[in-house]
Amino acid sequence: MSQRIFVGNLPFSATDSQLNELFGKHGEVVSAEVVKDRFSDRSRGFGFVEMASAEAATAAISALNGHQMDGRALTVNEARARSEGGPRGGGGGNRGGSRGPRRDFGDANRW
Repeated sequence: MSQRIFVGNLPFSATDSQLNELFGKHGEVVSAEVVKDRFSDRSRGFGFVEMASAEAATAAISALNGHQMDGRALTVNEARARSEGGPRGGGGGNRGGSRGPRRDFGDANRW
């Protein structure tokens, strides 16, 4: 069964084929993808590699976590499954909630 691996702290110049070649030294690579910004088509600094077997994935994680690629130490670990549905983290914005104490100025603020 194949296993997905998260690869973080990639140099922005990294390509899918470089990931494929790097991980291919540790076992059969099913797919390798550098995640890119959809508007600028520039690398977002991370990617995913799918290895053909769990043993190959474990070997690649052990060998490549901390590996230097163009002066950057890679972060390599097992990819977590995406949570189904629901909002994704991040962001913020003003979605209600407390904005401090309510001040009642009586008739002074009536129209």
